[in-house]
Amino acid sequence: MEPLFATRQTEALVPRIREFVLNELVPLETTDYLTGNFSTVARVLDQKRELVRKAGLWGLQHSIDEGGLGLSLCEFGQVSEVLAWSPFGHYTFNCQAPDIGNMELMHRHAPDVLRNQYLEPLKEGQIRSCFSMTEPEFAGSNPTRLGTVAERDGDDWVINGHKWFTSSADGSAFAIVMAVTSPDDAPHRRASMILVPTDTPGFERVRNISIMGEPSDHWGSHAEVRYTNVRVPVGNLIGAEGMGFALAQERLGPGRIHHCMRWIGISERCLDLMCRRAATREMEDGVMLGEKQFVQGWIAESRARIDAARLMVLRTAHNIDQQGAAAVRDQISEIKFFVADVMLTVIDRAIQTYGAMGITDDIVLPWYYRHERGARIYDGADEVHKTALARSILKGYGLDTRKPKPATTRSDA
Repeated sequence: MEPLFATRQTEALVPRIREFVLNELVPLETTDYLTGNFSTVARVLDQKRELVRKAGLWGLQHSIDEGGLGLSLCEFGQVSEVLAWSPFGHYTFNCQAPDIGNMELMHRHAPDVLRNQYLEPLKEGQIRSCFSMTEPEFAGSNPTRLGTVAERDGDDWVINGHKWFTSSADGSAFAIVMAVTSPDDAPHRRASMILVPTDTPGFERVRNISIMGEPSDHWGSHAEVRYTNVRVPVGNLIGAEGMGFALAQERLGPGRIHHCMRWIGISERCLDLMCRRAATREMEDGVMLGEKQFVQGWIAESRARIDAARLMVLRTAHNIDQQGAAAVRDQISEIKFFVADVMLTVIDRAIQTYGAMGITDDIVLPWYYRHERGARIYDGADEVHKTALARSILKGYGLDTRKPKPATTRSDA
């Protein structure tokens, strides 16, 4: 925990959560649980959830009026890092993606009837949810281009479309779907978000997508989904009609803080594994692996970059708490690509330090490698965030890279 951003709340919570993760969750990191299907793993993790409740640690992410602890985004970020020490941490504490984002979205924008029917059991961990925005036919980095449409028919929306990477659809009670409701409006006003129970006729989970060879029924699966004449009440709208893009941005800003602090926790875990291996593995020449300058360089560089990444993310979280996400868009873009790169570099170095063992499922490193490579892609690819940041910086120097270029003529002389 970074003392610069520590508060009385985090100083009290972080040691308790760290102890729980180390004692209750790390021992579960076997191949059977890491790659098991949801129904198998959930039975065990639900028992751990009961221990979380008894310890008074349930609902860390909720405000006081929701029955939570009222942590700021900056405080929750510090907690999130500790939860990320184990792949099971966030789920066990019921603050895993996409549920945590859906909870925040519904708390602010869902009508009372949806909050009572779906948000309350979601907060209690009785059900799961999924978020259905990305489509295989369109670039995921541009959510203004969608093929999924929702047409008004009396008191219902009728939804047709094709989605994928609808994370955790397998086992979810409902999806929040982003669909075009006003096709003739401006690009950022065309889409809306609509809640769809997954048992609604026409909702089809086509498949769970296999990620880097892992079993497709993995407990943290990503699904391909089709909506065929799916009919839900008009009242299932989240927020106002046409607010889909704005709500997505509102959801993704703090969500990137959640991701980045989780990535820092993963980086810390992998650095710890790297150092343990370096300090205990004897080489053929009788010296320890950690005496090799290559390995020493990896350890030192990893330590420095993790520390820098943490400060960047907590600064951004603090600024969001003070000013709102829209005011710190550049900082959000900056941490998104920087922290993902730090994490993936540390994972790779840890695997290299373990040698052949590093690519076996005897340790957790390959699991991280498979599941976190997507960090440079989802919630905006690295290249998108780098471009956005560079454009903003250059605009301060008088260069507007979005300004249309004047037409030029070519002389044949």
